[in-house]
Amino acid sequence: QVQLVESGGGLVQPGGSLRLSCSASGSIFNINAMGWYRQAPGKQRDLVATITSFGSTNYADSVKGRFTISRDNAKNTVYLQMNSLKPEDTAVYYCNADIRVNLGRSWSNYWGQGTQVTVSS
Repeated sequence: QVQLVESGGGLVQPGGSLRLSCSASGSIFNINAMGWYRQAPGKQRDLVATITSFGSTNYADSVKGRFTISRDNAKNTVYLQMNSLKPEDTAVYYCNADIRVNLGRSWSNYWGQGTQVTVSS
C-alpha cells in the first residue's frame, strides 16, 4: 500500500548538480526518519544522508559539504541536492523511510525502486 517513488536522476558532468526527489504515497499515518542510500554495481548499499522528522541530518563523510538533504512533511517528500558531483558518486540512489500506516501499527521500513545517477564526461 505504501510506495516511495524517486525522481531526478540522470547523466551529469563532473562538477555538475542534480536534485533528487522522493515522495511517499498510500496509506500513511506518520513518517519518521527519511534518507537516501546509494549502491554501485557489485557494491553494498551505503548510507548517503538521513533526516529526522525534526530536521536533524546526518551525512556520509564522502558527501559532506556537497550534498544537502531536506524534507517537506506536508508533501511526504524528501530531497537530495547534489552539488560538485564526482564520478565516484555514480550509483543507483534509493529513498528510504520509516512509516506507520495507522495508530495501531508499529513502524515499518520502506524502500523506493531507485533512480540512476551517472557522473561522467
